[in-house]
Amino acid sequence: MAVLVTGASGFLGSHVLARLAASGTLALGLGRDAACCAALEAAGHRIIRHDLSRPLESALDPRLGRVERIIHCAALSAPFGRLADFEAANVTATKNLLDFAARQGVSRFVHISSPSVCFAFRDQLGLTEDAALPDPVNHYARTKREAERLVLAAPAIHPVVLRPRGIYGAGDRALLPRLIKAAKNRPLPVFRDGRARIDLTHVDDVVDAVMVALAAPPEAEGEVFNVSGGEPLPVRRIADEACARAGITARWRRMPLWPAMLAAGAMEAVALALPGRPEPPVTRYGLGLFAYAQSLDLAKARRLLGWAPKIPFAQGLDRTFAGGGPA
Repeated sequence: MAVLVTGASGFLGSHVLARLAASGTLALGLGRDAACCAALEAAGHRIIRHDLSRPLESALDPRLGRVERIIHCAALSAPFGRLADFEAANVTATKNLLDFAARQGVSRFVHISSPSVCFAFRDQLGLTEDAALPDPVNHYARTKREAERLVLAAPAIHPVVLRPRGIYGAGDRALLPRLIKAAKNRPLPVFRDGRARIDLTHVDDVVDAVMVALAAPPEAEGEVFNVSGGEPLPVRRIADEACARAGITARWRRMPLWPAMLAAGAMEAVALALPGRPEPPVTRYGLGLFAYAQSLDLAKARRLLGWAPKIPFAQGLDRTFAGGGPA
């Protein structure tokens, strides 16, 4: 029997697929990006190209009939964009995968969610999984929350939900590349006297959590688990150290928060009116990450999954840049 990994052509999905292959597990990767899928096939992985915004049927590929467990990594993750695009990638795709999982009678469905569903414009340290969810900060948070709800409402597929914070590592196309690009183009903001902190997670720690969730006991089913590096660090330190590894020096400028938020809101409004709705250079969510202290409580993952992070940030940066750096 096989494990199906969605989002295999993405950052986390490709790492999960590689770990499964290294362990000798029969794995099928499902992805959309043609070039990435071709590269994965050339590396010896079993890949099926499919857009999950369309129904997934066993008739698409006979290998799908062997799927017993599913790891759902596929998602549209961005701070800005059209609601319809987020709904197609995060909600409709999850519905279609759940329908396939139910027909297939899978024994475990590991769903990769996001702590963005918990994000609020305030300090939140030691956030637990049962904390009340605030109003969604953007379309990504809104649709990931809905996807979580759908997964947890399907007990027959034995779901386990993970919320990994700020995944980085070799091949990262989002977190560190965005940060380094911003530092190249302009000074980075210092809000609230530099009180912002956050706990990032190296991709190898996330993959460890996925593997544990895949084999977790029944008491973990229907539960949500925080996943992070367990090391809340000043955002300024994260940026300085990442930029130094990339060969640049981050510049900083003290700024009042709420005028910057108003300006970012205006940029978002303009972008929404432009053809294609391009992502503005600054978003309110992005500013929030530079303004507030945030960390996740990992006690539940330790207790029910027996999982804890192993890779501190300094070591994670070593692995990231030794592996060719973020994309």
